[in-house]
Amino acid sequence: MANEEERLPAPKEAATEQMPQMPDAEDSAQSIASQMLTVRMLMSGKEVGSIIGKKGDNVKKYREESGARINISDGSCPERIVTVTGTVDQIHVAFSLMCQKFEDVSCGDDFILSIQRAAVGLGGPGAAAVAAAAAAAAAAAAAAAATSGGVGPGPDEIGCPPVTLRLLVPATQCGSVIGKGGSKIKEIRELTGASLQVASEVLPNSTERTVTVSGNAKSIAECIRLLCHVLLECPSKGATIPYRPKPLILTAPMPQLNGQLIPASMAFAPEELVVPNDLIGCIIGRGGSKINEIRQMSGAQIKISNCEDGAKERKVTITGTPDTIAAAQYLINTRCGIVSCVVA
Repeated sequence: MANEEERLPAPKEAATEQMPQMPDAEDSAQSIASQMLTVRMLMSGKEVGSIIGKKGDNVKKYREESGARINISDGSCPERIVTVTGTVDQIHVAFSLMCQKFEDVSCGDDFILSIQRAAVGLGGPGAAAVAAAAAAAAAAAAAAAATSGGVGPGPDEIGCPPVTLRLLVPATQCGSVIGKGGSKIKEIRELTGASLQVASEVLPNSTERTVTVSGNAKSIAECIRLLCHVLLECPSKGATIPYRPKPLILTAPMPQLNGQLIPASMAFAPEELVVPNDLIGCIIGRGGSKINEIRQMSGAQIKISNCEDGAKERKVTITGTPDTIAAAQYLINTRCGIVSCVVA
């Protein structure tokens, strides 16, 4: 009898006590919220200037108010890397502050004046049209402010270009950002109202891909907050080779713009825009009339990628000096905004 009792299984209560307790959803969320994360962002030198501010005042303010660590790579390259390290909440606050600054710059007097200066500097019959378009936007904003008791319209109401950020994400995590059948990226777009695009290929000599976020300041900040949760829930697999921008090197022959040489001091890296297929026609125009008009008015070179099977967007590459690129971007965004309003 004694031997038979030894072979009996242990009571169920004892087995239950030895089983580990699974953490509930609230504990898991708190764990993710307390984890540290680094978000890398690719920016042009001009964009970085808005983050740094005069004598570093802006970046100092963002660090103090968010509690995040914000570092910026050296200025020897046309492109700079901005890294933001902290908890999800700290990163969210940091990006809210930075995006608001970008939005203020793009919709403020400095933006309108820069477009007008670019137009005057370009000369030619199209220059007046660019300056007039910028002045009209400023007049519309002033009129709306006057009729609303001094409260001006929002960025979308006066046709200001959306804020666009390029995040650098390890390729092994991009699948989690997209989700099965695009479910996750669609969910983030719907929840935030921001435009979210994941590049199909890695950047040169790296294992990182660009994730482009576009919209107003509030929608971008919320989009990045959700992306942080995705990246923490699905860590990268294997070693990550970070993208490192290369210094701009001019080789002979020197680049040309409309048949004229661009001085080395004016050379600038191309800018890329992503335009939905349903709006690309309004940029090209019948027989290429609109795109040729934008080229002539801005003085920049503009190339539109071919339409690939299944792709919902087209890539628009703008090459030229900082002023001509800014003028082309303004004209393209204005054109898209006008057509979107008509369709709506």
